[in-house]
Amino acid sequence: MKKILILADGILAKYFLERVVSSQDGDNHYSIVYYRDETLLEARPENFTFYDFDPTSFDKLSTLFSDEFYQVMIVMSSKIDAVASYENIRKIDKDVQIVMLDAWGLDFEDARMYLLDASQLLASRLVDYLPDMPVIAQNIGLGKGEIMEIRVPSGSSYAYRHLGNIVQKQWRVAAIYRGNRLTLPRDSLMIQPNDLLLSVGDPNVLKSVYKSVRVEVGQFPHPFGQVLYCLIDMLNMSEYEIEKVLNDSMLLHSKINSKRLHVKVINPTYSKLFEKIKGYVSKNIDVWVDYFKTDAKIVMSEDVASHDIGLIVVQNSFFQKHTKRLFELKKPIFKIGEYGFGGLKETVILSGDNEDIERESSVIFDLSLQLDLKIKFYNFNPDDKESGDEIIEHFKNISKIFNKSVEIIDSKTNPLIKLKGKKDILQFVPFSKDIQSSNILSIFSTNMEKLYFKLSKSYQVFIPVTAKEKL
Repeated sequence: MKKILILADGILAKYFLERVVSSQDGDNHYSIVYYRDETLLEARPENFTFYDFDPTSFDKLSTLFSDEFYQVMIVMSSKIDAVASYENIRKIDKDVQIVMLDAWGLDFEDARMYLLDASQLLASRLVDYLPDMPVIAQNIGLGKGEIMEIRVPSGSSYAYRHLGNIVQKQWRVAAIYRGNRLTLPRDSLMIQPNDLLLSVGDPNVLKSVYKSVRVEVGQFPHPFGQVLYCLIDMLNMSEYEIEKVLNDSMLLHSKINSKRLHVKVINPTYSKLFEKIKGYVSKNIDVWVDYFKTDAKIVMSEDVASHDIGLIVVQNSFFQKHTKRLFELKKPIFKIGEYGFGGLKETVILSGDNEDIERESSVIFDLSLQLDLKIKFYNFNPDDKESGDEIIEHFKNISKIFNKSVEIIDSKTNPLIKLKGKKDILQFVPFSKDIQSSNILSIFSTNMEKLYFKLSKSYQVFIPVTAKEKL
């Protein structure tokens, strides 16, 4: 049992004592010294002892210290009385821990003294009620911002993202509050607009995360990561392929909100092209050359694990050869096409698994906005079913959030027939298990995801899909 001495005076001290009485459920014993009846409580719990005298009296105060107190708290309305009481306590006990509410800007050279600035406490609490301000836990942990509440706005790049697809280095989502309900985190849990994220981590990192969550558009490749990544295998790629993937990567990097472009070179061959690649190094472009490792799959996996990579740029042949490994990385893949990045004019989405498409809708709108592309949603409905109504309504709603129009095209014939020859489209494809398991028999499937290869000559973005799970 800890014995605690509280020197109390004034209305604030009374509220404090009421809070202590209502919230304490331990076996601490409290000795309360007061000298005005206004401070006294009606409730008199058994573990509270009340003394009516002036604590500025050294003789009277010293009689209480026949017991050894674990802590002394001074909550008084008068500066003179508070200072005098503190000085009396230190004459009696030089080591006891003292906590004082300071409303006057006091300063003591006392390692066992904790001054709580009343003005700062009140100001920090008021700030919590301002819109678009992070709420930081004041009385938990260190109280320095390592525990923070972050509300997700409607157009946030974090909305409709699975926790497993969000890079969480030096911070974690500890819980999600939705509709007055607490949900513990899991990789398959999708963040919804207006969710309240209880986050823990390094205070400086959390400040950065807060800004990223609150910014509503133009954040992709956030929250997958901040870096654009391009792998060059000089032994297994032609000079044409190398130059094309590099040019498209740099053009893409210049248009979207990626922090840096990392170019990784393996199996280097000494040539004019190799010297040209090394010459791309700049403030926002890194070129890494690995002279020892030769396996593209291993190198890419290691780089993704150790760097904040949010988008990987590959050519079609690499995607076809390493589909399974790329799927396992759980990162968006930008597969370049044959017709030229500069000719892109519109984004296309083909109805397939409506839940997967709905999950990726925020990414589709975000990237389309950054690339200034029109958005077209092809609703393949040969049997006039009403199954696509919900996803169409979802796209209409999210288009209002992003202030970006979407054209809904109902089609009874397979839209792939119309789109196959188009040279100005960027197709978004949910990167599900259906993609990595596609084979030659997929040509007979009506699943739009399995038929992605029909548009393999076009530019395509594959967005990772997490296994479905209900709340």
